[in-house]
Amino acid sequence: MDEIKEGHLIVGLGNPESEFGDTRHNLGFACVRELARRLDTPIEKKRWQSLVGRSEARGVWFVLPQTYMNLSGHAVSKALKDTGLTPQQTWAVYDELDLPMCRMRIRRGGSGAGHNGVLSIIESLGTDDFVRFRVGIGKPARKGSASGRHYVLGRFTKAEADRVPQVIGGVADALEVALEAGIERAMDRYNRAGALGCEELG
Repeated sequence: MDEIKEGHLIVGLGNPESEFGDTRHNLGFACVRELARRLDTPIEKKRWQSLVGRSEARGVWFVLPQTYMNLSGHAVSKALKDTGLTPQQTWAVYDELDLPMCRMRIRRGGSGAGHNGVLSIIESLGTDDFVRFRVGIGKPARKGSASGRHYVLGRFTKAEADRVPQVIGGVADALEVALEAGIERAMDRYNRAGALGCEELG
């Protein structure tokens, strides 16, 4: 049996072009960039259809797929193949409609819950056994798939934008706790109201 390599692949989900930079759907990119900044790790190399950074000290690969959200799994699959890491060592950070702004839920496995980036990863890896850091963005006021699509690809309202720095910082804190003390410790600390340090919206 092959020896399992140590380390983690931390994947931020989003869309690559500048027009999507400040949208709700790119919150995963922002959170992973913040953790990489704290670890003094630029995410700028082009590899695996992604922007990539590597923290040797922490044994972490940072991956921001540049495939567009719906094909994120292609990039993740290539990264795992080259690094020798496993789906179980993969952490995906992304926006979540089913949680209010200022809430996060960390979990391992489960369905994609309609998130196209997560569904793509599940399909490409052939398993749902990877860790998710689901970062709440709340639901649109109006129902319907069209409004939902416009909502995730839209920019934050003023009230939301005021909270975004705390959300990003809190998620980066949670990722640091997970790296240092394990996923279970991060779940215990951050899978509850108030853990990100800002008032919930939605």
